[in-house]
Amino acid sequence: MIKGVDPTPPIVELSPKSATGHYASVNSELTSTSKSAAIMEHTTVMLSEAVQALAVKSDGIYIDGTFGRGGHSKKILAQLGANGRLIAFDRDLSAIESSKTIRDARFSMVHSHFSQIKAKLAELNVYKVDGILLDLGISSPQIDEASRGFSFRYDAPLDMRMDQSSGQTAAEYLAGTTMQHLEGVIKNYGEERFAKQIARAIIKERDDGRAISTTGQLAKIVAGAVTRFEPGQNPATRTFQALRIYINQELEELSLTMPQCLELLSPKGRLAVISFHSLEDRMVKQFIRQHEDVDNLPTNFPVRAADLPQPKLVSLGRAIRPSAEEVKANPRSRSAVLRVAERTLVI
Repeated sequence: MIKGVDPTPPIVELSPKSATGHYASVNSELTSTSKSAAIMEHTTVMLSEAVQALAVKSDGIYIDGTFGRGGHSKKILAQLGANGRLIAFDRDLSAIESSKTIRDARFSMVHSHFSQIKAKLAELNVYKVDGILLDLGISSPQIDEASRGFSFRYDAPLDMRMDQSSGQTAAEYLAGTTMQHLEGVIKNYGEERFAKQIARAIIKERDDGRAISTTGQLAKIVAGAVTRFEPGQNPATRTFQALRIYINQELEELSLTMPQCLELLSPKGRLAVISFHSLEDRMVKQFIRQHEDVDNLPTNFPVRAADLPQPKLVSLGRAIRPSAEEVKANPRSRSAVLRVAERTLVI
């Protein structure tokens, strides 16, 4: 749980896509943790596009808001000169460990939520930067390492925390939540049309004395509650997504971070955000638009042009999506959307 964040999910009216099809047993999708699961090597999504969007200056200061396995960071470092600097953030202990392979005086690693970006940078005497990259996706190792509890493909402890050193697990949340709160989480964060049925089934299982402690157990409960779903999609997909977003307060993190990015960017500094979910992308798009379109005065309002409010951000082109070649090589990139904005000269 993050301090200062309301644990109640926002009530948003969403129109879930229609789902069709019939459920087949999920047993074939669950792999016992006693079997060693092969962990896919992490492939950085939109590597060239994201770093190119930053327009890296050799002596600039840049932020990689989610280090992951360092793909973006390494490419940024390759473009920095001797006086440049890169500061990376991540809350995942595995990512922190992975960052130790980078031995470069220009590089600093911070174990923190990126919502703490301004305070953490102040501790490093950094108050303005030339570019910030936020990659909002989870890394392949997080999904593929069974013990992390992110995936229904393995029967594993139901954890789902990105930072395993703090906060409640998904199992702990399900042990104490109400049906109404759980329904809101699944509906608003998972855009799941069967949120009520799923929440009811989960709470019944729990209240009947069967604690929900593994991913396999949760997947089976959801499968029994969902009567129709999108072809090719496991019926538990949206519920797992919703719980992960809630447990890690991902949308709240983003809403707290973007205003700080605006304050930190120097004039002509770039903000590049890669999102993987429509809710995230909508927030990024609206934030950029809010600070780009500031002329909200009434029509024919008597004011001099020099006194008109000036935008603090300017959007650089349309949203960028991964190429067909990248999607073919890395199917997990298919939902990625990159939006880029530049800080204006307005203070």
